[in-house]
This record gives sequence, structure tokens and C-alpha cells, in this order.
Amino acid sequence: MIISTQGLSKLGFDKYTDFVLQDDSDGNGVYIKEWNSDKPQPSEAEITTAHNEWQTIYDNAQYARDRAEAYPSIADQLDKIYHSGVAGWKADIKVIKDANPKPE
Repeated sequence: MIISTQGLSKLGFDKYTDFVLQDDSDGNGVYIKEWNSDKPQPSEAEITTAHNEWQTIYDNAQYARDRAEAYPSIADQLDKIYHSGVAGWKADIKVIKDANPKPE
């Protein structure tokens, strides 16, 4: 069973041209319906390993997604700089960065 397109993409395959995945809703999960790449089709184990690597990278970047959601719009940030100066803006941004620290 193929977990998702991320594993295949991590292996360098393009989801729009190299393969077509399908789930027949029969409990067997997602599988490769069509293989269109000139490169050999990777094994399920290779796809799963690549997916797990992608998942680790994705999970480790949660702080960045949380920060992006918490940051004010660019217009609001520029308005903050105009009214409070760069120091005031930096103080606001630091609060968000401190609340969503980058992993070591």
C-alpha cells in the first residue's frame, strides 16, 4: 500500500506526469494505478522509507507553520514599523518567535 504522493515525490517523481495513484475504497488502500516515468518504479519499501523521511522533515517544520499563522499580515507589519519603529516591530515578532521556537 502506498501511503501518499510525498514518498514518490521525495524520490524525485512528479505526481502530475510520472504516476497515477488510486484507492478503490475496498480496504486495500492506495496503489499505483499507472506508472508513466521512464525511471524504474520504486518498491513499496523504498516509497515508505522516503515517505517517512518526508514526514520527519514536515513534522520538524511545525514551528515554521505555526509562526506563519501567527505573524500579522505584511501590511500590518509595515504599519507597526511606521507607528512604532523597527524596535516595536521586532518586539512583536520576537514574542511570536519565542512562542514557536525553532527546534535545536
